[in-house]
Amino acid sequence: MLAWIYLAGAIGCEIIATSALKAADGFTKPLPTAIVVLGYVASFYCLSVVLRSIPMGVAYAIWSGIGIVLISIIGLVVYKQRLDAPALAAIGLIIAGTLVINLLSKAGHS
Repeated sequence: MLAWIYLAGAIGCEIIATSALKAADGFTKPLPTAIVVLGYVASFYCLSVVLRSIPMGVAYAIWSGIGIVLISIIGLVVYKQRLDAPALAAIGLIIAGTLVINLLSKAGHS
């Protein structure tokens, strides 16, 4: 159970860092740049703890899949970035894959 909490933390930190990456404007703005660095360090630390008990492929698939979906939503809401139908379909497939890993695969439950 603790591994899943750390995975949620890794995802949250990665979302914050990636969102700040756009605001850092090529690392020319100090505060967003600091948020990027700290967010990614915290995210990878949490992910390294997760890998003690959740298989690497499963953890990474969930981490990156949920991250892609949430960053796409943040891009839409905060930065007004629109996605076309193929991009939305691909994100739907990512969600489906994450659900299959969590609900149907024994690999996701160690």
